[in-house]
Amino acid sequence: MYTNTLRKKMEDRAVHLLCLTASSGVPLYCRSRGTSQKQLPFPVIGSLNGVHMFGSNQDVLLTTTCTENARVAWRVFHSSITLIVLTSDDCASDLYLGRLLENVFNAMVLVVGLDDLINIKNVERLKRDLRASYQLIDSFLEVSEMVGDLVQCVDCVLSNNNGVLQSCLDAFTQAAESQFGCLLVRGKVVVATEKWWRLSAQEVMLLAWLVASLAPCSSRDYPIYLPQGSPTVPHRFLSFQLLPGVDVCVLCGPTPSLQEVENELVERFWKPLLEPLKDCLRIQARAFPGCISLHQGIMGLLLINREQKKSLYTVQPHAGEARPESTLSAEERQSVLRSFYTLAVSRYFVSEDGEDKSMSTQEEFQAGFSHRGKECYVVSSDHKCYGIQHEQHQLFLLFKPEVPTFALRNITTKTLVVFTKELPFC
Repeated sequence: MYTNTLRKKMEDRAVHLLCLTASSGVPLYCRSRGTSQKQLPFPVIGSLNGVHMFGSNQDVLLTTTCTENARVAWRVFHSSITLIVLTSDDCASDLYLGRLLENVFNAMVLVVGLDDLINIKNVERLKRDLRASYQLIDSFLEVSEMVGDLVQCVDCVLSNNNGVLQSCLDAFTQAAESQFGCLLVRGKVVVATEKWWRLSAQEVMLLAWLVASLAPCSSRDYPIYLPQGSPTVPHRFLSFQLLPGVDVCVLCGPTPSLQEVENELVERFWKPLLEPLKDCLRIQARAFPGCISLHQGIMGLLLINREQKKSLYTVQPHAGEARPESTLSAEERQSVLRSFYTLAVSRYFVSEDGEDKSMSTQEEFQAGFSHRGKECYVVSSDHKCYGIQHEQHQLFLLFKPEVPTFALRNITTKTLVVFTKELPFC
């Protein structure tokens, strides 16, 4: 990570995402974000797809490459859809690009279903249907306050009122004739029902990002497919805005109607909890209650529960007046923390669950060692980072440069104890 050039790289960052049919190379859409939002010329699109097809015909799998000013990644899904991402950010890792393409394809499945993507009968109709997924896909290309797209876990918020909110959500979901319910604050999960947590982590992440990506609306009745659980049969996805930025969501069958839930159930169950809901909004950027005090040298935090696939992520770890000045902006802290996570899991923290089989994230030198890395750190001119991995948790902290390097491990260990022993993020 070269943070002395971080600001310039963030300003120059451009991303182009291409989606084509794998058999004929017909473009389905092109999405662009960053300094250059012009659509790529068709000859460039054809060349990017052509070099991949040429490699496939020679039994060569082309996954990523880089030039002097760009990085490119390819991925073919179900021998039907080809996704290509082109970025000018030379700090973009293979891990990030691979998960970006995975998220984009699953977003397409979420909206149109797997059948229409595998058995393409009418290209023009598929193009029209995919427009409904553009907002969700674009959110993965933008700089986000969430990290679930990268870590493949669910962004969460810890509230002092989790108990009462959980009880209300369970009762509300049952009254809506469902067992799948979730309370979101700006795309982060506050509480969810037991059955909701049984969905795959990526499905829960996608549903949260879907709500966050859509324009604010008092209520929605949205047909969705679950990429792992139900990729061919749609479900009703109901969402209701309780406050600006606070939504309650339910997966249900053909009954009850949207109007019935909105008019009879929402006010009955959620109006008495107006203050706890407002409190969730106040702490969502920090992700945990203000009563928890952390070391003043911490500028950012990413805590992952590896078993439950939940994460706490913030670059504003200090409440109100206790917030220290930082040499990095919030966006820069987000970029550094995401980069440090990528570095740690790509080179030092070996995955044991077989994730990302399609795109290896491990360095070859690891094969020569009998042990697995448990801790790592980075020291730079304007920040320091420390990461620690336990059987159930991973914790990554971003520090001010003034914090002594020898103290990083002790502070990180104590911070992990706070969140695993003193708070209910088990």
